[in-house]
Amino acid sequence: MKINGAAAIVKCLLEQNATTVFGYPGGQILDLFDELYKEPKITQILTSHEQGAAHAAEGYARSTGKVGVVIATSGPGATNLVTGIADAYLDSVPLVAITGNVPVPLLGRDSFQEVDIAGITMPVTKHNFLVKDASTLPDVIRKAFAIARSDRPGPVLVDVPKNVQQALIEYEEKQVEPPHLPPVQADVSAAVKIIDESKKPLIYAGGGCVSSNASNELVKFAAKIKAPIAMSIMGLSAVSKTNEYYAGMIGMHGHASVARLTEECDIIIAIGARFSDRVAGNRAEFCKHAKIIHIDIDAAEIDKNVKTDAHVRGDVKQALEKLIALIKTKTDRTMLDLNDKYKREYTLPNCTGKLSPRTVIRYVSEHAGDAVVATDVGQHQMWVAQEYAFPAPRTFLTSGGLGTMGFGMGAAIGGAVGTNKRAILFTGDGSFHMNMNELATATRLNLPLTVIVFDNRTLGMVRQWQTLFYGKRYSSTNLGENKTDFVKLAEAFGAKGYRIDDDKDVPSVIGAALSERGVTVIDCVMDSDEFVLPMIPPGKTVKDIITDLKDCKPKERK
Repeated sequence: MKINGAAAIVKCLLEQNATTVFGYPGGQILDLFDELYKEPKITQILTSHEQGAAHAAEGYARSTGKVGVVIATSGPGATNLVTGIADAYLDSVPLVAITGNVPVPLLGRDSFQEVDIAGITMPVTKHNFLVKDASTLPDVIRKAFAIARSDRPGPVLVDVPKNVQQALIEYEEKQVEPPHLPPVQADVSAAVKIIDESKKPLIYAGGGCVSSNASNELVKFAAKIKAPIAMSIMGLSAVSKTNEYYAGMIGMHGHASVARLTEECDIIIAIGARFSDRVAGNRAEFCKHAKIIHIDIDAAEIDKNVKTDAHVRGDVKQALEKLIALIKTKTDRTMLDLNDKYKREYTLPNCTGKLSPRTVIRYVSEHAGDAVVATDVGQHQMWVAQEYAFPAPRTFLTSGGLGTMGFGMGAAIGGAVGTNKRAILFTGDGSFHMNMNELATATRLNLPLTVIVFDNRTLGMVRQWQTLFYGKRYSSTNLGENKTDFVKLAEAFGAKGYRIDDDKDVPSVIGAALSERGVTVIDCVMDSDEFVLPMIPPGKTVKDIITDLKDCKPKERK
């Protein structure tokens, strides 16, 4: 069958079960949007900005496990995707970005809205393609999906010049190839021996446990060796907060009880995690008293940040299945008992203002059911990570590796679209100013989306660092007293707005917002000097952890 290149892309999308796409049209991608218009099986989500589209495709992928698809035109349309692509790269999110470009004869001539997007995105994609021969286009699209979902997932970009979209080609349907997963390494005896000999094991679970759908295996593994499960921010939601093996979050703003466990363990087993600087701040000192085992699909991560005593390369789910069959069952519950003890001793510090962010988060966690939770980046993100009881894997959408302010609104839209469930966005006034244009998208789609703005009139996390490490020099962090009226803003976009400034009003106000079917925005007016604690200062160890709010409260400024 002879069809044009744009129609071939649409057929390949259907072939790959990509029935929802996010994007924004423009001159060099109009042929593809024209073909999408003719295909009722594919839902198009028009966002307000291409970056919002990229984050929405990420949110869709993170919440469903499918490959997210985002489409944009050439030049600024393509470059506006770059932050979302980089975000997906650092958090191992399967994403296919399809961009238009000027016709092949005009490439390299500084044509209108021409940019070398393949060159720009090379460092932040698993692979990218510039398709100059239309006959190769269907197989390139298929390869893009295969690469995005195989091995360690990640983003792939396909740049399609306009004349390639218009050219007639032969199209033949093909079977979708299953994702490639490298086999678990044959010899795991070194890891098995260390695990069997350990007396006080601790598990450090990362995002790989979520992306490989390994939650059941993770709990079975923990049960067999009687080990608490500490999680990186990307690993959160892999294990329920109510599970007996749940320990909490590890790292800079992790739970103090987990920090104590890292001092007590004689072995730490990292599973689908990468020992980032937010976990291993001082890598030379990180758990140097304990042996370290690393289980990961990506060979490049092994011994990259922290030297290991043994490793297992392979898909986390398959690797855990293999280890569970080989390791001995332990009966010593020392670490589980310590986990219970430290949780009682090291509770999260209370906030001091009239409206506590922790009160808000706890109430939402208790009353939002199976909602998908997204965050932007900053203090609110850490409070949510510390407090929220995520109901199931893939219900926490956050920017872990890149730390992208502006991520949350698009991600929440993608999560709501992908799951057909309510989405909750926790954001700060600083982050929300970067992405609030996507309220237009959410209200147009009438999504069940609740936006909770922690409104402290400052860039809270930066201010916290300026207080602790920069002599209270608050350079460019004060957002001003003549602040945005988020209630009026919500109403202007067609959403319903609420305001709250006292803990006592949390049940009535947030309860009312959560009962609405459409988009709601809650302006939570808070003290600008609320701190996120505990905190391990950058480059330090758990011995330097700050747990007491009074030791950090800034003094009166003259």
